[in-house]
Amino acid sequence: MEKIRKLVGNLGIQILIAMVLGIVVGAIWGEKAIFFAPLGEFFMQLIKMLVIPLVAVSVISGAASLGGTKYAGKIGISTFFYYLGTTAVAVILGIIFGEIFKPGVGLDVTTVQHMFSAEKAGQGSTPGFWQIIFGIIPVNPIEALVSGNILQVLFFCLFLGLGISTLSNDKKDFLLKIFNYLTEAFIWMIRIVMLVAPFGVFGLMASSIGTFGYEILGLVLKLLIIYIVVILLHGFGFYPLMLKIFSKMPLKRFFSKIYKAQLVALSTSSSMATLPVNFEVCEEELGVSKATSSFVLPLGATINMDGNAIYYALAAIFFSQLFGIELGVAQYVAILLTATIGSIGQAGVPGPSLLVVAVLVAADIPIVGLPLLYAVDRVFDMIRTALNITGDATCAIIVDQLNVKKSSS
Repeated sequence: MEKIRKLVGNLGIQILIAMVLGIVVGAIWGEKAIFFAPLGEFFMQLIKMLVIPLVAVSVISGAASLGGTKYAGKIGISTFFYYLGTTAVAVILGIIFGEIFKPGVGLDVTTVQHMFSAEKAGQGSTPGFWQIIFGIIPVNPIEALVSGNILQVLFFCLFLGLGISTLSNDKKDFLLKIFNYLTEAFIWMIRIVMLVAPFGVFGLMASSIGTFGYEILGLVLKLLIIYIVVILLHGFGFYPLMLKIFSKMPLKRFFSKIYKAQLVALSTSSSMATLPVNFEVCEEELGVSKATSSFVLPLGATINMDGNAIYYALAAIFFSQLFGIELGVAQYVAILLTATIGSIGQAGVPGPSLLVVAVLVAADIPIVGLPLLYAVDRVFDMIRTALNITGDATCAIIVDQLNVKKSSS
């Protein structure tokens, strides 16, 4: 009886049960399951309320703690190149599996012609270098906080944190105590909010499963299956390999702890909404130092988009095969570069839609069929978000053990 009580009392198990119940209710009720949507919206509103202030306070604290150390630069460089490298690997995997299993072959274009759009899906240009740079620097930091521009908030808070690290020890310690106390208060608030997580997850899953079209899902089922296979390979093959090579983290321990954050990501489809849970898992259960997690995790939630990168690559291959377009080396390179670099500048772009457009346009693939994927994007979004936050946690562990732990030992 005690074991059952502990099992039910475990938040991760509660969320898993809520997800399953939500899927069942959504499948049975269909569009009527939208009735439960307010539960999910209430949970998401609570999470969103805490994300921006938590990120701001934790990043300032983390940067201030790291700024005065000899390994601050190493952490920044290793984090950026890890995210960039894993994203490139994700794109390559997407291209390879797309070409091997051919998700767009065998689908009759005429049967889905009615879903095609005669209008342009939007601007298909990938953000240029200077566009990305200027988009990161806030003209007004307060406005960036209010509007929730997370990339600009990150830049300003990192800059402020590094400025605090240059102060004399007594001044720096005084400010650090304030930010650390604030972080503790936010963590308490998050724990209270997570008490309603199972109800929120149930609402999100029931309304999502009930509203997206099963008929449309059937049309892209092959693409979805291939996508899931690549996601699993990247998440349970590539990431563990990185942990094995670059850290001493036991894989069993990693996956037995990170699943809680994965479940939240899967149900909310938001890396930022999952960030508070990822903080707690990495710091309290996986032993990542607060200084490292405060820097690596918010940055990862903003620019680390391996799941999205796989989606962009497979979508490009899918439509090239659907329209019978032969891709050459130039097109493959365009897909690789656009999907990899574009994901870094994605923070200010709502949803993945415009970057899918950018990838297709860069490879000279028609964009008229995109509504076919938009209709079931929520399904893909849930899966890719779970992979993204797993990559964030993996990076935090590796960077922490290679830099902070090694330097302090």
